[in-house]
Amino acid sequence: MIKNATIRGARHSIQRALVPRRYKHNVIGIDLGTTNSAVAVVGSDNEPHVLENDEGKRTTPSVVVLEDNNHKTLVGLPAKRQALLNPRNTFFATKRLIGRKFEDPEVQRDIRNVPYKIVPDKQGDAALQTSAGRNISPSEIGGLILEKMREIASSQLKEQITEAVVTVPAYFNDSQRQATKNSGKLVGLNVLRVINEPTAAALAYGCDKTRKEGVVAVFDFGGGTFDVSILDIEDGVFEVRATNGNTHLGGEDFDIVLLHHILASVKNQTNGVDLSQDHLAVQRLREAAEQAKIELSTADKAEIKIPFVRDNVHVDMTITRDEFDAMTMPLIEKVIDPVKRCVRDAELKMKDIDEVLLVGGMTRMPKIRQVVAELFGKEPSTAVNPDEAVALGAAIQGAILSGQVKNVVLLDVTPLSLGIETYGGIFSPLIPRNSAVPIKKEQIFSTAVDGQTGVEIRVYQGERMLVKDNKLIGHFKLANIPQGPKGTPQIAVEFEIDADGIISVSASDKTPYPSDSPHYGKPNSVSIQVTEVGLSDSEVEKMIEESERNKNLDEEMRRYYEHASRADILVKDTEIALIQFGEQMEEAERNEVKAETDKIKRMVEDIRSGAKLHDPKLLTQALNEMQQKCMNAIKKIAEKQQKGV
Repeated sequence: MIKNATIRGARHSIQRALVPRRYKHNVIGIDLGTTNSAVAVVGSDNEPHVLENDEGKRTTPSVVVLEDNNHKTLVGLPAKRQALLNPRNTFFATKRLIGRKFEDPEVQRDIRNVPYKIVPDKQGDAALQTSAGRNISPSEIGGLILEKMREIASSQLKEQITEAVVTVPAYFNDSQRQATKNSGKLVGLNVLRVINEPTAAALAYGCDKTRKEGVVAVFDFGGGTFDVSILDIEDGVFEVRATNGNTHLGGEDFDIVLLHHILASVKNQTNGVDLSQDHLAVQRLREAAEQAKIELSTADKAEIKIPFVRDNVHVDMTITRDEFDAMTMPLIEKVIDPVKRCVRDAELKMKDIDEVLLVGGMTRMPKIRQVVAELFGKEPSTAVNPDEAVALGAAIQGAILSGQVKNVVLLDVTPLSLGIETYGGIFSPLIPRNSAVPIKKEQIFSTAVDGQTGVEIRVYQGERMLVKDNKLIGHFKLANIPQGPKGTPQIAVEFEIDADGIISVSASDKTPYPSDSPHYGKPNSVSIQVTEVGLSDSEVEKMIEESERNKNLDEEMRRYYEHASRADILVKDTEIALIQFGEQMEEAERNEVKAETDKIKRMVEDIRSGAKLHDPKLLTQALNEMQQKCMNAIKKIAEKQQKGV
């Protein structure tokens, strides 16, 4: 745990950022889930409550049916009931597509496993297509589900709801967070904040007065995503120390594994009848697979009986819990590495975790609970309803924003480092990963070449020392910098990540020009909002793994690149000196200096291209010889001029 003084100091500075104003009406909390969604609100008793839908249920299926003929839209349970009759226009699990490009490998994998059509839109993003050929974005589907949640809240609370807090997976990237906020805009719902699902669950857990303070691991395994976060809970402050996960791993994948098992069994038992291309049959089998998965959480076996799935083909089979555990074990094992990395990033050991909180419907699966217990060395807590905890936490955050709940502060983190490219291809991070957000960081840089009139700011996300190993997420140019010696301009680069995890980058010329300069008092700045981060969970995991695996090599390479950059700058200085004094040098001296500069340029190119890593000592020796020969020649010129005078 961090010290109380540190927490309280953070609280006062962060609370102003988290409570910008008081909202007149109720701010609801929405868990926009992959499989099911829920809405909650903090009542007059200052306790969060999940609101029931028209069917008296506390969760609503995240399913939408779009009928082109009469423009009818169904959302929730009525939509799910029509899935068998209208599979091409029934859209489910679309949260996994939100903010993703069509070419994303995970989108391509989903195309093979859903009955509806996924197509690229004009921007290359993943879009959904109805049977009549109308395209609709996953954000629009999300908006319809959010609208349904708002209708439930308005009906229950007897007032028009206009503002909400919506949850997202902790590993959602910038574009996915933006797309989630846009879903609310499309239906006129003001999304005040998007917060991470495991963090919301921790709020629901920690705001219960009976809970202990301490270090809590939130293991959130839902219908479409998996997240794990480590939080400190103390004195009303919820500080996320680290987060990790997989935005394309959830209950839907377990359903698909069981579906493929059923399809294979039918094919074997019927001498080759393949139902995989029969959309109606596949939808019936998918629903049976989901129901069997649910039953196996409380029973040792589940029977799957579907008469006349096609003509004279019937399905009559039994799946045992052991069989289901065995066929889904490769999926379960995918949670192990993210958990270990998260604990390591939090600078803790498993024994330091006071309690493990289970969230999400998949945590009802006994095998998953067993794996979690083995990982952390303690039985996980089932004190909160895994289907409702996230919505309850979102409602608490809404009440914090409205001023209804006081003395609670939420400090979340960013999952990857953010920085810029500096001279020589070196990555200079401004915001390290697992930094608390909202956050703003500024750093002063300068030019590396004399007379430089513009600088290109290239923004990267990743953990490696060199930009070539990280992900470029945006770039822009600050122009109209007055010519001057290298190192003179003062270029301030500022990174800002808001409470939603949205990234903005700006650069400004802060050189103190004299009052008689034409640039005095004239602002010169440029900024962008990064909206196309486009990092999939597999890319994030790969970056972190490669960073840890190559830590020593990266540090060594950084030294080589720094030497190469220094050599490059000194060579440029020497070449400028040759231009200025070359005609006054003796030909042999001029040729010697030129030969030395060419030799060093080749060494620098070898290092940059990876062809050969020259010993830094040899590079330094060559630089010294080049500089000495150049200085000797210039000294002779000065002596001749002095004698001439």
